[in-house]
Amino acid sequence: MEAGALSTETRISGWRWTLSDRPASPASSCRAAAPSGGRCRRSRLRGIRQRVVVFWNVVHSYKVQFSNDSLVWTTSMNGSREAVFEGNQDTETPVLALFHSSTVARYIRINPQTWYQNGTQGDVCLRAEVLGCALPDPNNIYAWQTEPTDSRDQLDFRHHNYKEMRKLMRSVHEACPDITRIYSIGKSYTGLKLYVMEISDNPGKHELAVRLSTLSPPRRGTRVPVRRRDAWERGAGPRAPAQPDAVHVPRIQARRPAHRPPRHRDSHPPPALHEPRRLRGRLQKGAGAQGSELAGWALGRYSHEGIDMNHNFADLNSGMWTAVELETDRSKLINHYFPIPEQYTSEQAFVASETRAVIDWMQNIPFVLGANLHGGELVVTYPYDMTRDWAPREHTPTADESFFRWLATAYASTNQVMSNPDRRPCHNKDFLRYNNIINGADWHNVPGSMNDFSYLHTNCFEVTVELSCDKFPHASELPVEWENNRESLLVYMEQVHRGLKGVIRDKETEAGVADAVIKVDDIDHHIRSVADGDYWRLLNPGEYRVTVSAEGYVPSSRTCQVMYDHYPTICDFRLAKVPEQRRTDALGKGRRLSTDLQLKLRQLRLRKLRVTTKAINQRRAATAARRAKRV
Repeated sequence: MEAGALSTETRISGWRWTLSDRPASPASSCRAAAPSGGRCRRSRLRGIRQRVVVFWNVVHSYKVQFSNDSLVWTTSMNGSREAVFEGNQDTETPVLALFHSSTVARYIRINPQTWYQNGTQGDVCLRAEVLGCALPDPNNIYAWQTEPTDSRDQLDFRHHNYKEMRKLMRSVHEACPDITRIYSIGKSYTGLKLYVMEISDNPGKHELAVRLSTLSPPRRGTRVPVRRRDAWERGAGPRAPAQPDAVHVPRIQARRPAHRPPRHRDSHPPPALHEPRRLRGRLQKGAGAQGSELAGWALGRYSHEGIDMNHNFADLNSGMWTAVELETDRSKLINHYFPIPEQYTSEQAFVASETRAVIDWMQNIPFVLGANLHGGELVVTYPYDMTRDWAPREHTPTADESFFRWLATAYASTNQVMSNPDRRPCHNKDFLRYNNIINGADWHNVPGSMNDFSYLHTNCFEVTVELSCDKFPHASELPVEWENNRESLLVYMEQVHRGLKGVIRDKETEAGVADAVIKVDDIDHHIRSVADGDYWRLLNPGEYRVTVSAEGYVPSSRTCQVMYDHYPTICDFRLAKVPEQRRTDALGKGRRLSTDLQLKLRQLRLRKLRVTTKAINQRRAATAARRAKRV
């Protein structure tokens, strides 16, 4: 390929625009469409930042050309010579190049000059961001400033560190003490508390048949867009009301949402809200404040221990699929409440402290619906996230595929950017073709994801929401990011009311029956009732045959109809105990009554995980005390 044969041109229509991540061919020339809501503007260009995204396909040097009509091009000059800008030498380090003089242009073209020669391939791939100031369009008769750049919510839009976030949570609780509760679910690797805020009309109490939803800030990385949303959902703002306003009262009283703590690197801000850890010096520390110009794509991906917590939950998928292949008797297979593997519970297991704390927390609170908030794309992914045969990508549906697709669509269709048919792709994959939703495994293989673990180990259904193309937006961009996702967050939480709910009671005593198995015909995934006998089964509208069984009780079945209303169908059950004569006969013959071995094994493994976690924490605390004593 001859140097300069490739050209990538894009319209400049804002403060910053990221070129698509797409490998180029000698004859390729791609033009991104202008984003919706505005015409192509001219911008005063100040500089360009290049970053590599695909292994060793790096561009070492390049030239830049400008144009206002896409026909006549002018090359950026360095005195009397054409300027050659330095590119990447590796796959992680961002490189900032400044033009020698400011230029006004509507189009920019990047011409690679030299690149890494990968054997005989010689591929060219780069990702670039253009830094500039938008100028008025003389052909636009309307004021160019009319595009929304602020939020209608009077909030303090900025990036919070841990200390500020903890103070913010405390101020919200003080303003709304009757409907909020702050508590810690454990500690991070460095001993910082993992905080959660609960919003409910009866915080701290389990209410019979009240559904619980949760929003999880990032478990890894520094997903800056999540921070402002997480603060708003806690009721934060300069004028936080003493009580929730009339619009949000039904939402809060209808269920008890709790905010999961982020589980990622934690050397400075503790888990209520993190800033990047100082592993890469000042460049990394300033990423949250200065935006993605100073942040590498992998920044913040790994925890203090070097763990990618997006893959850190127990892999329950492999055991399930292996059992399906080996077991000839389908009735012996289980499809829910899978026990944690034995090796995952040991002290030597490569499991982050934050992951252990969240797993323990998930056992204590019966969540029904959850969402993990990420950044860097515009798409909603749903389980499974892991492919069955470890393929790089393959559509791998759950038994609840139709409902997961509904959940993902509920968010994507109400998100202002995702629902825009004219928007540009964030990177090299156009999710508009999939209506901005995709099966996680069909995108890329993620073993040990929280979504899969929640589905197979608990009653909770979870999806992952990629909130924004930019992982590190500036503070000035947070109002727009919030407006793009505000309604979709609320609509998504409302989906917790779809399906069935009810209480399973003993027919004689009216006491709740815990750990009863709820089976829905034609859906090969069961759930279980919680401590008081209440249950929640997320389902799309339709007629379902439901069977409930419990140890020591006769199974009971009934038909339940899920309507299109915004509230669940109540479907209660009363179970009769196994006849005393049969019980006596069984015991008289020396036989034991059947026991739920699956449930007992699950509880045993969880107990061992808690014991090893406690031992690890005690050992770390002792080490920290010895260090402090020496100092």
